[in-house]
Amino acid sequence: MAPGMSLRDLGLLVLICLIWAANSVMSKVLIAHFGAPPLFYAAARFAVIAVATAPWLLPAPKPLWRMIVVGLLMGGGSMALAFLSLKTTAPSAFAVVSQLGVPMATILSVIILGERIRWRRGLGILLTLTGALIVMWNPKGLVPSVGMLFVVASAFAASLGAVMMKQVEDASPRQFQAWVGFASFWPLAALSALTETGQGAVLTHALWPFVGGVLFSSLVVSVIAHTAFYGLIQRYEVNLLQPLTLMTPLATIGLGVLVTHDSFGPRMIIGTIIALAGVLIVALRRSHVMAPLALLRRATP
Repeated sequence: MAPGMSLRDLGLLVLICLIWAANSVMSKVLIAHFGAPPLFYAAARFAVIAVATAPWLLPAPKPLWRMIVVGLLMGGGSMALAFLSLKTTAPSAFAVVSQLGVPMATILSVIILGERIRWRRGLGILLTLTGALIVMWNPKGLVPSVGMLFVVASAFAASLGAVMMKQVEDASPRQFQAWVGFASFWPLAALSALTETGQGAVLTHALWPFVGGVLFSSLVVSVIAHTAFYGLIQRYEVNLLQPLTLMTPLATIGLGVLVTHDSFGPRMIIGTIIALAGVLIVALRRSHVMAPLALLRRATP
């Protein structure tokens, strides 16, 4: 049991991490195997979140424009890019490369919030970047796929949103979820209508898997698991929680190998160990942005 954490809360954290990991693999199956258009799937998810959290939308947090930008970055922007990446990217590789969000947020916190990076955190950033590059490497050299580039862009959007969240006044977890859902649904629905096809086909031929996936990712993952995790953040130091949340990428890798038959050879093993070691070093160095980042980086599948 983690020092200072009750057995019940540790069990809750393990369950939350498993839910997050299962969501990544489930999203991959819906998008890559059932043919759910990524933006349409993301829009449906945020529609359910917006309806479920509508009672907490008002009074609007201040400044409102920043809350809308944060909602778009952490919700619609990050999630849409993540779902687009899962069309071609294995969940295990996604889980590792998305860890770039931790050092990205640290660097952005220096630029925007004026925080300082000491040598240990700098080492962690370097290790995380090295591990991610190893995962993206192929025998022909470092030629990242479009899917991998979407993962990196998703991590950056979530990280920028996490840093900007520190400048939003008095937004509770439920209110934050409400504004993420409200701000994200409209642009995603419009983009899906303009750029995607196959919405009707997935509703005709895979209606119940699609509905089940949307309800699981919106209600169980976003509304229940994220809120429960924020409760843990309020009870425990982020420096205790953040290392334990590394269970999520490890569980995602395991489920990816079992369910979607992801390749997990020596290159993936080495890259995963190096990247997660870097994340652990960064997480163990206290930072004001770690709390919102710890919550927000789980918003991605």
